[in-house]
Amino acid sequence: MKERLKILITVKTYPIPSGKYGELVCTAGLTEQGQFVRLYPINFRDQPYSKQYRKYQWVEIEAERHHGRDSRRESFRPDCDTLVILGEPIPTLRGDWSERARIVLQNVASSVEQLREQQDKNGTSLGIVRPRMVHDLVAEPTDREWKKSFLAELRQSRIWDDRPVSKQPPRKVPYNFKYVFDCDDPRCKGHRMMNEDWELGSLYWKMIDKGCAEEEAIAKVREKFLTQMCGPDRDPHFFLGTVLSHPKNWVVIGVFWPPAAKQRETDRRQLNLF
Repeated sequence: MKERLKILITVKTYPIPSGKYGELVCTAGLTEQGQFVRLYPINFRDQPYSKQYRKYQWVEIEAERHHGRDSRRESFRPDCDTLVILGEPIPTLRGDWSERARIVLQNVASSVEQLREQQDKNGTSLGIVRPRMVHDLVAEPTDREWKKSFLAELRQSRIWDDRPVSKQPPRKVPYNFKYVFDCDDPRCKGHRMMNEDWELGSLYWKMIDKGCAEEEAIAKVREKFLTQMCGPDRDPHFFLGTVLSHPKNWVVIGVFWPPAAKQRETDRRQLNLF
């Protein structure tokens, strides 16, 4: 049975080819009560521009719980024809992240270990964690092209529907970017976790398209997602989700990075000067 959901979009993962859906983007967000929702599958780039939501935009959509392969508790199958975007993204004017934080930080897990406990108890597959320390963001080489079977299925699927056969699939990022971090939990032995945020992949290709060598592009990604987002003046939190095909594996699917408490106080004092 379909439900009408109102969701604050907080996560969009990098798109991957799909024979059945063209390509897939995992979208996640939260209700006004702070409950996580996963909308899957969404062939985002095939949606009209008016339905291409951004992070921290409220949307309404009709969706029903998955009863097939994706039985994760937060997963809903969306009816994209019913999607309505409700205004502009919540702003962070003058460094004020409080309105975003009011929704995002309602149900922060104390650690990855706690999330795994919740997964064993009730099937939790989405959450947000504040790492104790982010040590690094490493780039590990991986396959440079999508599997040929992916691309063959994609081309075949476009023959039978109204999507253009000539449309190119998303470019595959030839590196796996992984956060190295630990949690404030005595059980934590450290984590080395993939970051699948769409913005990370987009930044990598943006730098390549500007003429950067791969090493330079990697450095720009690290500058943004490590030095800036996880710097001492920030209070980073990681949105985490499980992998459908490997449900015990958790990955980073987004970063919430408001100013740290001291930085917020400094910003307020500077504003008071004016």
